[in-house]
Amino acid sequence: METRRPARQLHPAAACELTSRGRRHPEPAHAYRSAFQRDRDRVLHSSAFRRLVYKTQVFINHEGDLYRTRLTHSLEVAQVARTVAASLGIDEVLTEAICLAHDLGHTPFGHAGQDALDHCMKRWGGFEHNLQSLRVVDELEERYAQFPGLNLTYETREGILKHCSKRHARGLGDLGERFLRRRQPGLEAQLANIADEIAWSHHDLDDGLRAGLITVEELAEVRLFRDHDRPARGGRARLSRRVRIHAAVRAMLDHVVTDLIGASRARLERSSPASIEAVRAQARPLIGLSPPVAAAHQQLKVFLRQHLYRHERVLARNRRAQALLQALFECFMNDVRAMPREHADRALAWERDQGENGRARAVADYIAGMTDRYAAAAYRRLVDPGLDW
Repeated sequence: METRRPARQLHPAAACELTSRGRRHPEPAHAYRSAFQRDRDRVLHSSAFRRLVYKTQVFINHEGDLYRTRLTHSLEVAQVARTVAASLGIDEVLTEAICLAHDLGHTPFGHAGQDALDHCMKRWGGFEHNLQSLRVVDELEERYAQFPGLNLTYETREGILKHCSKRHARGLGDLGERFLRRRQPGLEAQLANIADEIAWSHHDLDDGLRAGLITVEELAEVRLFRDHDRPARGGRARLSRRVRIHAAVRAMLDHVVTDLIGASRARLERSSPASIEAVRAQARPLIGLSPPVAAAHQQLKVFLRQHLYRHERVLARNRRAQALLQALFECFMNDVRAMPREHADRALAWERDQGENGRARAVADYIAGMTDRYAAAAYRRLVDPGLDW
């Protein structure tokens, strides 16, 4: 069994190695790194993490060098979450590990790719990117002789599984139990969850403005922007558009994160959970925004959905991406030898054990692991050499 080290001075309900539910495969303790540090480091060194640099957040990589990718998104989520974790006295390293790992299972081409793969997999159980992230760290990463995957602690895996259908939860043992019993994850997992939403809403706004798909004038209807735009300029009317946007988004983010710390601290003081199990037994999350700021943040997310994610340029790109991935799925299902040998061999082996479901799942694993540009190159090679984004 992995030896537990005494906890640092943290909130009583913070995750603690001494009370951790451990790893799926027991390991000896490291000489100078904690179990949660090892989780974070394993994620950082994984192939799936490196591939995030060429996976879409909103804009495809070739559309511009400065737009966020899944990698930079994950780093920004971790930055927000670590700031809050330090203020609340919960485990920063575990929080960071969850944030860095939460999108490892995301497909190429963002949510459009996820929707396409889910559609392709309907006959075989569908596709959930959170569940795929768990598959990556539990099974698909190949780095250790002693076990498959990264063998992360229960607490990191709990945080990675942000969403899960009840159907899939039933097959996940104690990890799926909270979705069936409507229990909460630990504080670090709750924090990673809300930090994800805060980070993407603010950086997608920044990218949308940079791309010219939304305008400063349109943002006048968004309370968070309206309340912070003028004060952030410091009375200077002739700031460049870029500096004005940076100043406003930075002020908005600071306001929301400050509220998150204050509102979460107040909930923790009222509830006084004495352990992580007491947190898990709560009816609602303890980490979250105050009602007024939550409403303002929700208005920002609705604005982005209407003006950015449903912009015709984004929708047109998404339709092309979905058609591309669906064509690749059909191609590989028809001939698994069109995949690299190790993936083809896995598909055939799983098909022998599980039937067509095993073949389909191996194809989905391969496609989900692709970067945007790798998927586009595969499409040109196998389907249409004339593909032009």
